[in-house]
Amino acid sequence: MTFAKHLTRRQLLAATAASATLTSSLAAWAQKAPVRTLRIGHQKGWLSILKARGTLEKRLTPLGVAVTWTEFNAGPVQLEALNVGAIDFGDVGEAPPIFAQAAGAPLVYAGATVPRPRLEAVIVPKGSPIQTVADLKGKRIAYNKGSNVQYFLVKLLEKHGLKYSDVQSVFLPPPDARAAFEKGAVDAWIIWDPFLAAAQKTLDAQLLVDATGVAHNRLYYFSSRDYATHHSDVLRIAIEEVNHIDTWIANHKDTAATELAQVLGLDKRITEVFVGRAAYGTAPVTQAILNEQQAIADTFFELKLIPKKLNLLHAAPVNLG
Repeated sequence: MTFAKHLTRRQLLAATAASATLTSSLAAWAQKAPVRTLRIGHQKGWLSILKARGTLEKRLTPLGVAVTWTEFNAGPVQLEALNVGAIDFGDVGEAPPIFAQAAGAPLVYAGATVPRPRLEAVIVPKGSPIQTVADLKGKRIAYNKGSNVQYFLVKLLEKHGLKYSDVQSVFLPPPDARAAFEKGAVDAWIIWDPFLAAAQKTLDAQLLVDATGVAHNRLYYFSSRDYATHHSDVLRIAIEEVNHIDTWIANHKDTAATELAQVLGLDKRITEVFVGRAAYGTAPVTQAILNEQQAIADTFFELKLIPKKLNLLHAAPVNLG
């Protein structure tokens, strides 16, 4: 009986020690296990380089934040994913978030690049009689309807004393516009990089004018209102790491062109042009940047591309002002 009691006491002590060890291990695991997630949607481009580096994960893992990546083929699809709660962060041009906001998506702007006007331009075939913007009057111009280049066209024509109705708009997505341009079915094409660089290098297209002094052509990073409200620290780090990649590209353009060529499946001669004329730097969105987007939204409303007038403050960062 004494032996049995002694054995039971031993077992009890051992069980207690094991339980304490297990509790300690579970506590340590709980501290290390991710308790939050940043789900990133991205297109092939700058974010692909950030993903390959793994630097964002290195900063967020100690904070208990796991990062997942999903690749999309266009900005509007990313914004649809945001709207249904499938992603928390993504990259997009100027126009898609305006259409998303008009459709009621709960997006907020998390960050924006510096202006990059040289990355979109009006191009004409080699030997074209079109030598100035004034020469575009009455001509057939191909571009993607509802994109940032449509805004660029409107403001370019205004700057040169022309009306939007003075040109013949031919609405075509980039692949179809390229085919029409190559066949001579249109007189000019308004397009962005890397399609722009590809047309210059492979079709010998001539640059008539880029967006300098007309449109800013920023790249935007977005999130949802709910995520931005509860995880502003995560978004701040994400924008900082994007900016670090920008800085690296600016200082290593040849290497970056090689990496981007692999990501996009393009000849390096094309990505060298793209990388070489881009401007670099990403930061949180300010009131002044929102005002730029407001101007685009107002123009799209006037063109009846969106059904209602927007207030861009509804998509402002949660910490703005």
